[in-house]
Amino acid sequence: MKEKTQHYCGIGGQAVLEGVMMKNGDRYAVAVRRENGEIVTSLDTYRGILADLPLRKIPFARGFLVLLDSLILGLKVTDYSASMYEDGTDSGEKKDGEGGDSLVTALVLIVSLALSVGLFIVLPYLAASFLSSRIGSQNILVVLEGVIRIAVFIGYILAISAMKDIHRLFQYHGAEHKCINCIESGLPLTVENARKSTRLHKRCGSSFTLFVMLVSIILFFFIRVDSHILRIVLRILLIPVISGISFEIIRLSGMSSSPIVAAIAKPGLMMQYLTTREPDDEMLEVGIASVNAVYDWHEYLKEEFGVSA
Repeated sequence: MKEKTQHYCGIGGQAVLEGVMMKNGDRYAVAVRRENGEIVTSLDTYRGILADLPLRKIPFARGFLVLLDSLILGLKVTDYSASMYEDGTDSGEKKDGEGGDSLVTALVLIVSLALSVGLFIVLPYLAASFLSSRIGSQNILVVLEGVIRIAVFIGYILAISAMKDIHRLFQYHGAEHKCINCIESGLPLTVENARKSTRLHKRCGSSFTLFVMLVSIILFFFIRVDSHILRIVLRILLIPVISGISFEIIRLSGMSSSPIVAAIAKPGLMMQYLTTREPDDEMLEVGIASVNAVYDWHEYLKEEFGVSA
């Protein structure tokens, strides 16, 4: 039987503590399985920063804003899922203060960005500078820096995946992908169909992170300054540019079936073998609950594939 062509359904999401968040436009749903086995689903909206500005629609400029939105919403839903998983109440409604105080969220975001800059920008540059100091070639420095940056990221993923909670988070990440792939393959969203779907997805944030690293290698070739401090500053200032380019690559790979685009997307898909794990059926049920709360996949299958489910 010929495999159905995968389409673009427009939803995305992320794994949270014992759950899955799915986002469709400005609306998002968080489904969490509590310790008693109950699945609790909550609906909310998030428009994003600078939502009304035309900048949000300009290619290459919008990517950095999307990245910030992902970080902000990610912190919010992760905090919320933790409170729902640990809370003993039966209601899925949010309570006052649930979801994290905005000031605390902002502080956590700033600290997270600072740690990321230190670990994935400053550290690889300093290590590459030390190793290439006797060679005196900026080109070799850039390549070494890129290789070290990717190695640090892979090492980081392997280290945290040894933790039980992170392993389960990666399983829910796989559940999220399987649910979206199931729909985009033209299949009704059931546990059985989702189980057979791949846990790899072209629009994944893991792929985005890898493309950020690869794009940075190319752009950093054009930074020709002698000061080490200025080089680091320029690398930080180029983050919006790098993320903007990487976002457009991911967006294109998720919407195109071109063999060339598929080849470009391949490294990102390979990276997802580290950041996703095969989920069990209960995790798939949580992912399905999150999709059902925010997306009419029945209508999507009817319009895109002519399938009534």
